[in-house]
Amino acid sequence: MNRGLIFLVLVFLPFLAQSQLRGKVSDAKSQEPLEFASVAVYKTLDSTLVEGSITDVSGVFLIENVPAGSYFLKVSFIGFQTLTGPAFDLTKNEALDFGTISLLPDQQQLEGVEVQGQKITSDFKLDKQSYSAENFEVARGGFATDILKNLPGISINGEGQISIRGTSGFVVMLNGKPIQGDPMMILSQLPANGIEKVEWISSPGARYDSEGKAGMINITTVRGTTDGLYLQVNSRLGFPSIETYDNAANPRRYGADFNLNYLKGKWDLSLGASYQRNDLSGRRVGDVFTVRGDTTTFFPSEGERSTVEVNYSGRFTLGFNPDPNNSFSLGFFAGVRDKVRTADILYFDNRAEVNGQRLYTMQYFNANEQQRRGDFVLGSLDYAHIFADKSKLSTSFLYEYTMLGGPTTNRNLGYPDMTEVLQDEFNTNDNPLNGWRVNLDYAFKPLSIGQVQVGYQYRNLDHRGDFIYKRKNNETGIFELVPEFSSKVDLKYTIHAGYLQLDKQLNKLSYGAGLRLEVMDRNFNLQDRTGTLDTLYVYGYFRPFACANVGYQVNEELQLKASFSQRVERTTTFKMNPFPEREHSETLEQGDSELLPEFINQVEVGLVKNWKDNSFYATAYHSRVKNLVNRVNTVFNDTILNRIYSNVGTAKSTGIDLGAELFPANWWKFFAGFNSFYYSINGSFDDRPVNSSSWVYSINLTSSFVVAPTVSIQASFNYLSKRVTAQGEDGRF
Repeated sequence: MNRGLIFLVLVFLPFLAQSQLRGKVSDAKSQEPLEFASVAVYKTLDSTLVEGSITDVSGVFLIENVPAGSYFLKVSFIGFQTLTGPAFDLTKNEALDFGTISLLPDQQQLEGVEVQGQKITSDFKLDKQSYSAENFEVARGGFATDILKNLPGISINGEGQISIRGTSGFVVMLNGKPIQGDPMMILSQLPANGIEKVEWISSPGARYDSEGKAGMINITTVRGTTDGLYLQVNSRLGFPSIETYDNAANPRRYGADFNLNYLKGKWDLSLGASYQRNDLSGRRVGDVFTVRGDTTTFFPSEGERSTVEVNYSGRFTLGFNPDPNNSFSLGFFAGVRDKVRTADILYFDNRAEVNGQRLYTMQYFNANEQQRRGDFVLGSLDYAHIFADKSKLSTSFLYEYTMLGGPTTNRNLGYPDMTEVLQDEFNTNDNPLNGWRVNLDYAFKPLSIGQVQVGYQYRNLDHRGDFIYKRKNNETGIFELVPEFSSKVDLKYTIHAGYLQLDKQLNKLSYGAGLRLEVMDRNFNLQDRTGTLDTLYVYGYFRPFACANVGYQVNEELQLKASFSQRVERTTTFKMNPFPEREHSETLEQGDSELLPEFINQVEVGLVKNWKDNSFYATAYHSRVKNLVNRVNTVFNDTILNRIYSNVGTAKSTGIDLGAELFPANWWKFFAGFNSFYYSINGSFDDRPVNSSSWVYSINLTSSFVVAPTVSIQASFNYLSKRVTAQGEDGRF
């Protein structure tokens, strides 16, 4: 079947003859649209309520089926002054457009009276949850990961990997722009001080990219909110380590960053830069054994496992709004990460046994150092135009370059005589990624059936890998290529996507549905370093991704919601390279050149409850992952394990996600999250069945105490339980 450009669009929208009231609600000060503002229609005669509506994400409202008569509008939004409009007459089948209705912030002050209130820092909507970064002072001086790990449903393990509802597959967006590279690389280099808000979109609509098992994380950076200049400078210095684990060097932690924003008239400029040194001390204790036939080989070990990490980054955005109907935006974000992991391990009792009888005993010392460099550059250019009928055209161009890789050295030395070199090896891998995408989106003017959006996206991604492995010839002193561990790969994706999204908001009921059609072509070229192997693996699909959501506002304090979404998790060069790469003396890592992408179906049902200054949400969810990719262990030889990335079957998760922001007292704020789910894997690997299951849960607690008007104390706690894998379990953290 020919694969090429797929562009949706045969949409027939009927227009019904009926009375309509439409308009847009915005902030009178910033001119930003106000989502979820309340617009109500009252009779002029007796002030009785006739109809009402809530504004959408663009601040637009539409009220239908209003009988002929005399009315007035009342527009309100939390934190703004309620606006009561003048009386107007409406005839049968008439459509009135009120244009833009501006609300003034409620800044009333009572002389001689001090008013104290609590600031809600979280916001729960149908398809996403939003959190203000200032909610987590414990993250100051850190990175985006230090904010994320405190959010409900999100957990972090001992290696610093972020998971959402138990999965590490999610997409990171920066100011609404998706990132195609390693999300953890970006999150570990973005300073927390430069973040204004974090949004977790658990059930993305059709207009969003289809990637991400757990949805999308959108990070909004600090920008100016009022005319003038805003400058923030931060620094940090870490105390000496409580435990050094007898590491050769003590870890160091220090850094600084700044954010500068200038907002004046039609221009909006934002600059930021950061430098961070973030070392970790550590120790590794291993008790590994292999069984082959009647021989069991043990290789217990213990030694240093530390990291030295340096990050520096900079960002720049420039916005230009020549008039209310046109806007331009230019942005750049770049960073460099140097991370050196030291694993100097003593294998103190290597031995092989048959029926409990030792065949041999030996000791050796492995000096292992892994250098990983992560460079990236992101650039974007956006333009949006609002037409006279309130329809909107948006275009976006995004380019991304990342470079991952670096050498790993392995030196096996005699022990206790460490001058004896048993084996001296190194391997390096360079993984440059070049990706770009173009988006074209059109939002129709508000229609009787709701807000309709259509769009098209073209994506191109080229991810290369150059893997070289060399071993020193002890006789000649020359490092020689090891062909069975050396390769060159090239992974190319071409993706065409078109989507249709419909959203409708009534008085208390809101709903949305969308369909995204994708054509994907994946070409994976594999070569060995001797030139004898050159193979092209081709895979592709033409596939729909559906989504839907519905919400019901029971009253001002209670909202019910439900959603469904379909997602995909694509493969990378590292997980597809079938040539083993040596990570440690005892470990190789290997991919699968025919690895299939993971396909995800997820359904959620939940509620949001607000009372006074407090908020609470509960979401029950179920997800199914087809073609689950797991890292599984095989035996390469008696003392070396081979970790292989493979499709092992189907995974299912069923659980509940709880979150709350509470104010027990005006000086005490409490933020809590709890996630628990039942996780199961069913499938096979290496002709052996895989059938594992367990309960998993995580807890995140943050408590803030106001000691004085200018002094506060905050403490946080994170816990992650054990997690099942295809061959065992990962420990708690």
